[in-house]
Amino acid sequence: MENATKPEAGAGPGTKPAIELVEQDGEVTLSIGGEQAMQAWERDLMWAGADMLCEYGRDFYEVGLGLGLSALRIATNPATRSHRVLELFDEVEELFRERHPELPDTLSIERGDFFQRIFELPSQSVDGIFFDPALDMEVWKDEALWRRTMPEVVRVLRPGGVFIPFFSTKPELRWQYLPHFREIRVVRHPYTAYDTTEYTHGTSGDAYIQCFVKS
Repeated sequence: MENATKPEAGAGPGTKPAIELVEQDGEVTLSIGGEQAMQAWERDLMWAGADMLCEYGRDFYEVGLGLGLSALRIATNPATRSHRVLELFDEVEELFRERHPELPDTLSIERGDFFQRIFELPSQSVDGIFFDPALDMEVWKDEALWRRTMPEVVRVLRPGGVFIPFFSTKPELRWQYLPHFREIRVVRHPYTAYDTTEYTHGTSGDAYIQCFVKS
């Protein structure tokens, strides 16, 4: 059964999953804990979300480096002054830097756990947050965790700033974020995944980018 969210990959605090970049039959997959965390076919959707983010300011924060598709897109946007990326795993950054040894001056990568770091970020310090971490399904289902965390996300955003999570292939607003924003922008994009992709609702169709705006 296909997942309603992207994906069950990743790990909870204190664990160390196996991380590798799998390139086979023209497909590129970042594997974390034996699960598909991200694949290269996502590029156009990640770019669309990144471009949307950059409409709302010039200082940005991203959670989850992955293949770096959105990180590089945001950092090289002419509007961007600064883009910080929070990544939990050393190996993910190492794989990224092997493929991209020279990074834009606007881009910096830091290590940490989002559910701790968000409480440390200054209030009204960024114009947008792009959210694409690999998390266990137990984390996605932890209602108390999201009730504690999302008010901090709103606090960190400047007025008019946005929170953009990774795309969904199911046309429904995510309950984790919905109670904390009054304005939500949704844009539909077609997509075609790999035949081997496990974390989408089918391997082609429509994907939805959800942009939550701080009033």
